Amino acid sequence: MPPFAGHAAYAPRMTIYHLAEPEHWGQAQRTGSYTQSTRGRTLADEGFIHCSSAEQWPVVRRSFYRDVTGPLLLLEIDESRLPEPPVVEVGNPATGETFPHLYRALPVDAVAGVTELPAPHGG
Repeated sequence: MPPFAGHAAYAPRMTIYHLAEPEHWGQAQRTGSYTQSTRGRTLADEGFIHCSSAEQWPVVRRSFYRDVTGPLLLLEIDESRLPEPPVVEVGNPATGETFPHLYRALPVDAVAGVTELPAPHGG
């Protein structure tokens, strides 16, 4: 634990993740906000943007982006920079596993880091 963790002003950064296709992230950089929910669906289509935890995104990558032949981008989203917190909801009723969802566009400045993930994505 950092020595300053006991101070009232200290708040650990919470990070959630989103897998993005490069063209969608490029569009977001031009407009200032990201509106792609998931592969092939926008925020307007789905009603929210799918996100995941650090443990979940590799499984999402293998499960839903296996056949993507180009690179993907892993967006690292700093929750403290979001205009409203993500809503954690059951994403898989069979297991009860929960995922963070964003119910409005993702501001580009809430993305603390971007990592390029080369194909293949199913391995």
